[in-house]
Amino acid sequence: MTLADLASFRPAAPTLGGEPAGFGIVGMPTNLLATASEQRIPGTVLGWEVTVRFAPVAFVFDNGDGSTTRSATGGESWESLGQGQFTPTSTSHVYRERGTYPVSVTVEYAASVDFGNGSWRPVPGVVRAQAGGYEVRVVEARTALVDRTCAEDPRGPGC
Repeated sequence: MTLADLASFRPAAPTLGGEPAGFGIVGMPTNLLATASEQRIPGTVLGWEVTVRFAPVAFVFDNGDGSTTRSATGGESWESLGQGQFTPTSTSHVYRERGTYPVSVTVEYAASVDFGNGSWRPVPGVVRAQAGGYEVRVVEARTALVDRTCAEDPRGPGC
């Protein structure tokens, strides 16, 4: 059994998003997140009734700036990790310049086949599924130390 024999079986495209949603700050981590799960698809291969299992084994994020990030998982939210916003994660990326970056993710799936006896036979290689259409708008943030809030001094810096 080869991947060519499984050409009619395709895993679903992953989902893609990020934190903060749709934007980032120059020099600070933007947390990219993808979701893909194991899929079992019944069908016929070479005249045999089979179930093909696709299990995600790698997530490759194209950060849109010429760099990629490879991870064994699709990442986790800052909240689920118990981390503050703009802290590094296994799938975060730091953009060095302002701009809008087209981000995509390619999930690599390991395939295996069950011929109906409950025994999974691995198929050499990986099958890839991609998701795109997620843009990250990267902006600069400037801060200032002030003596009073804008409510206390409406003419203060940044008010």
